[in-house]
Amino acid sequence: MTDDGIRGAGPGTTTVPAAVASLLAPDGQALLAELRDVEVTPDSALELGTRLRQRYPAGLVASALAQQELRWRARAKFSRAMDLYFTRDGLEQASSEPVARHRAGRLAAAAAAADTGTGTGAGAGGGAPVIADLCCGVGGDLIALAGAAGDGQVLAVDRDPVHLAMAAANAAVCGLAGRVRTWAGDVRDAPLDGCAAVFIDPARRDGGRRMAPGASEPPLDWCLSLAGRVPLVAVKAAPGLALEDVPGGWETEFIAAGRDLKEAVLWSPALAGAATRATVLPGGEQLTPLPGGAAGEAGAVRPPGEYLLDPSPAVTRAGLVRDLAVLTGGRQIDDQIAFLSADVPLVSPFGRSLRVLDSGPWNQKQLPGRLRAAGAGSVDIRRRGLAGNVEVLHRQLARQLDPAATRRITLVMTRAAGRPWALVCEELVPR
Repeated sequence: MTDDGIRGAGPGTTTVPAAVASLLAPDGQALLAELRDVEVTPDSALELGTRLRQRYPAGLVASALAQQELRWRARAKFSRAMDLYFTRDGLEQASSEPVARHRAGRLAAAAAAADTGTGTGAGAGGGAPVIADLCCGVGGDLIALAGAAGDGQVLAVDRDPVHLAMAAANAAVCGLAGRVRTWAGDVRDAPLDGCAAVFIDPARRDGGRRMAPGASEPPLDWCLSLAGRVPLVAVKAAPGLALEDVPGGWETEFIAAGRDLKEAVLWSPALAGAATRATVLPGGEQLTPLPGGAAGEAGAVRPPGEYLLDPSPAVTRAGLVRDLAVLTGGRQIDDQIAFLSADVPLVSPFGRSLRVLDSGPWNQKQLPGRLRAAGAGSVDIRRRGLAGNVEVLHRQLARQLDPAATRRITLVMTRAAGRPWALVCEELVPR
């Protein structure tokens, strides 16, 4: 790697570790190119390794095979996965591209607006604003931040020299090396003078193991304290974060990709727009609390109607179910359950829309007959507020369905007005 690929920003700068340098060298690049279309599995690794060691050093072969396995897995998160560099921990913690781009766009826009508004030129030397990426890992967020920052620069900080070198290499692969500076060391000592904004993704894994829920390195309290040094701060957090751990004035944004809740992001008071926010990707639709306590107009709990809306987990975690009820005209079927219902179709980017085919009290012995009557060929089970082993129930029901039926059914096991309830539904696909 040239000096353009990893450039020092202070006394904490390190050279490229040998494990990364070997992959970046001509032999490493040739070997990775040879493996590019090969899926490395436990069964194929031995034969591949034996064959490749006839032409390449054993250590390089081991590194390349491990890298190819990680690249294959990383395709679910990165569009250019086959060109990037990963470690197992780095890939595990890295955000997917859509999530990283969403966050980066908001943070970079705020940094640019603050810089324009003050006219001070927050960047080093009075140039474009600098965004610090603390605990940058292998650089998934670094790439998104550098891409969104325009002419601005991103300061990448990590104490792991392998991760830092990979982050720089990944930025170079994406044509962003000129916008990235690196600094190796503890983020607590990172030089943040002149930074317009900070993003931090604290480690939640230690030695390959997940830390206890709520634990991170640096701790959340330290991450939040960054707002005392740089007003524009975004902190990535686990989606299970307790809202009571977030101080007043901060915004907690829950981000879902499709039906999967991915993460929470804490936005400092200078960035906050609401106490909570639900964002659904890839469309980027956002839901915040209705003004003036309008969510109180959601109405009383009523029995399930002909249609059901299963809110996105981002909505439920953000505490916005009643707000969504007001916006869609739906009603809750239980004051402790998130499902919304109505007698007309409920279609929203913030939930999965279902048509109710059969509704009644929960009686497990009657379920097979109810499902066969609905023409169920396959069953997806959604459970909220009702105990039970979904996997066991799914296996039991699958054996009792009509093998000739093709209708895809969603069985909702929940509570309605405090009573165990079952709804046999099919997904409503709007025109």
